[in-house]
Amino acid sequence: MARRRTAILISGRGTNMAALIEAARDPSYPAEIAVVISNIASAKGLEIAEAAGIKTLAISNKYYSTKTVFEEQILKALSESRIELVCLAGFMRVLSASFISHFEGRILNIHPSLLPAYRGLDTHKRALADGVKDHGCTVHFVVPELDAGPVIAQAIVPVLDGDTEETLSARVLIAENRLYPEALAKVAASLAPL
Repeated sequence: MARRRTAILISGRGTNMAALIEAARDPSYPAEIAVVISNIASAKGLEIAEAAGIKTLAISNKYYSTKTVFEEQILKALSESRIELVCLAGFMRVLSASFISHFEGRILNIHPSLLPAYRGLDTHKRALADGVKDHGCTVHFVVPELDAGPVIAQAIVPVLDGDTEETLSARVLIAENRLYPEALAKVAASLAPL
C-alpha cells in the first residue's frame, strides 16, 4: 500500500501534530508526514517535528502583502513536497475557498466540539455555559464555510460536575490525540490514487 504524503499545518504547540507523527512512525500506517508548516516561526510544534526528523517550514503571514500571496507560498511548498493530504492541527488561519479548491476533499481539520455544535472559538466555555452533558471533538473535511465540512469521525467526552474550561479542554485534547490519527488513517487508506 502506498503511504499518502501528508502535510501538517500548525500555529502553536503541536500536540495533535505530535500524535499524527507518532502514528505515522508505524510503516503500516497509510500516511507519512512529509512536512510540517507553521505560520508562526517560534511555534513549539516546529521543534517537535524537527526532533522527529520531519522537514519543517515557517511561512509567516506577516511577511506577505495579502492572504492570497501567503497562501500561494504554502501551496508552492505543498507542491514541492508532493503532498496528497493536508491536516490542520491548531492552524489559526482561515483558508480561502481558492486554497481549499486545490485540495478539495483532502484537507482535514480537528475541532474541539461535536460539530455542528459550537463552531468557531471558545467551544469549551460555550459548552459549559449551555450545561451540555456531552462535549468532544470532531475531525472533518475542510470546506470554505468555517467548521462546516463533512464529519469524518467524532469522539464524545462527558462533561463532569465541577468541570472548568481547563479541565474539560484537557480531556478533550486527550480524545483529539486519539481521534485524529484514526481519522487520518481512514481517509488515507480510502483515498483514490492521484
